[in-house]
Amino acid sequence: MTRREFTSTLAVSAAPLPLRGQASPVEDAVRPAARPFPLRQVRLLEGTCSLLAERDRAFLHSLEPERLLHTFRLNAGIASSAAPLGGWEAPAVELRGHFTGHYLSACALMAVSARDGLLKSKADALVAELARCQKALGGGYLSAFPLEFMDRLRDGKKVWAPWYTIHKIMAGMLDMYTLTGNQQALDAAAGMAGWCRRWTGQLDDARMARVLEVEHGGMNEVLANLYAATGNRDWLDTAHRFDHRRIFDPLAAGRDELKGLHVNTQIPKIIGAARLYELTGDRRYHDIAAFFWRQVVDHRAYATGGTSNDEHWRTDPDRLASELSATTQECCCTYNMLKLTRHVFGWTADARAADYYERALFNGILGTLNPKDGQTMYYVPLASGYWKMFSLPRNSFWCCTGTGLESFAKLADSIYFHDDRGLWVNLFVPSLLEWPEKGLRLRQENNFPDQESASFSVDVDQPVEFELRIRAPYWAGSGAGIRINGQAQAGTSPSGGYRTVARTWKKGDRVEVSLPMRLHAHPMPDDASLQAILYGPVVLAGRLGAEGLRPEQFSGEDPQEGYHLRGDPAAVPDIRAASGDPASWIEPVSGQPLTFRMKGQARNLALIPLNRLFGERYAVYWRVRGA
Repeated sequence: MTRREFTSTLAVSAAPLPLRGQASPVEDAVRPAARPFPLRQVRLLEGTCSLLAERDRAFLHSLEPERLLHTFRLNAGIASSAAPLGGWEAPAVELRGHFTGHYLSACALMAVSARDGLLKSKADALVAELARCQKALGGGYLSAFPLEFMDRLRDGKKVWAPWYTIHKIMAGMLDMYTLTGNQQALDAAAGMAGWCRRWTGQLDDARMARVLEVEHGGMNEVLANLYAATGNRDWLDTAHRFDHRRIFDPLAAGRDELKGLHVNTQIPKIIGAARLYELTGDRRYHDIAAFFWRQVVDHRAYATGGTSNDEHWRTDPDRLASELSATTQECCCTYNMLKLTRHVFGWTADARAADYYERALFNGILGTLNPKDGQTMYYVPLASGYWKMFSLPRNSFWCCTGTGLESFAKLADSIYFHDDRGLWVNLFVPSLLEWPEKGLRLRQENNFPDQESASFSVDVDQPVEFELRIRAPYWAGSGAGIRINGQAQAGTSPSGGYRTVARTWKKGDRVEVSLPMRLHAHPMPDDASLQAILYGPVVLAGRLGAEGLRPEQFSGEDPQEGYHLRGDPAAVPDIRAASGDPASWIEPVSGQPLTFRMKGQARNLALIPLNRLFGERYAVYWRVRGA
């Protein structure tokens, strides 16, 4: 199916979405250095991101609301004849209901980013039916599992993360309000928050601390955001009940005590700390989030920007050479690190945050959606000789299925930021920005990273003065250049990170940016001979073929454990290199962008971007030895 044929199948759902102004009753206490543009002001243009977003949109449309509602209705005593979903949404699985929350968030994001009115209507109908379940349950409680799960949590008995699931449902409802203006969704979220306040209010601090030892998602974040949306301080007070002191105290003091922790249990609560800093101005929350971000990005992340091995941090900082396996880099972790990075960039406008965002997006997100059918991954294996495995449309619904839906519904949300004086271009993604306050429309076109350039065309109602700050990526060195209307510009580079041009812009002005890329190694911090190879921001993967692999090994067929690969890795040869420069053993293939081949090796394997490799084994990290 061509892109044009695929897109035409969705034309019926692409009616313009009516936009409603959503004024937040509570302004942030902290003035940001940079503010992201609302998602409704940025549209993806034709390119890799827009194609993947369309695959995601098609999957969202394909899901049956009656099946998503099935366990909610049964829990509320409402008859349902729908066929149950499988995987983590099956009626006997304790996490059931979490995916429906993700679905609401993804629909809200996609309804705005793709101007998809039909998808909004579907999500509105789902909200109404969930509100019906909430009314039947009484007291504001809304879930697909019984209150007995919460009793077990309160009493210290084993149960699978009920607050985690409730967070997803609340967040989905709040996203439906803040993004699409659904008042009923806000009412449902407020009802859930009221029930939450009463439930937590029954516990003293010691018992609440015990509850917080069980994964609880971003309950602090969603309650803080509900406070921002409504001005009701009860929700801010309740958010503070989810401060996890055992995790927060060392981070606030600048101590990395993350070893042994389940990774994605921690990142959402740190995002909550970041949001609480913005709303309250409490520097303790800033210090928690900022230190955590630096430790993960600088000391616990792979070349891809992802983090975690077997869902945990199993070592001290900078000890990653032993942490390559079939279960590295849980996709939820990358999704949440990008959310946190968006906050960090807003505080600092530091290009290092934007560099990390690009690295994690290109290598940890874009290659995790199967372009054939829109299915997503759980882990990205980084041990050599493994392969990518994807979810099944009705029989997986892992945590990473939900965050995957959201990731590809908001690919436009961090391309541009602004302040009162100008705007930052952080990502080289074809897109159209509308900035009504300036009367500006900025169109970015490129074929990056296949071509090492990007262009921007300016359309303004009348001449307007502002600063255009285009990121000069770390991987381009001093080679990133800029031309305006054909004339080379010296520009400036505050902190070495942006080419900044301040001028009065006129209709028809054109900016061209050169983005020279080169091969460079990303060695393990504790073993320089173990290296990943990047070309510009793109991690390259060696193609190892599909020998010995069966079709079912590329999909998670087991309802419970299907996210684990079945099969052994293939052997990968060591590399003999004449120097530390990967160009000594890798060369480009003429006429094939982003395609390389080894030279002088026992097996001269081909390498392509990891985010474009599907259906075969691969290697990302190589043992590189002197010739």
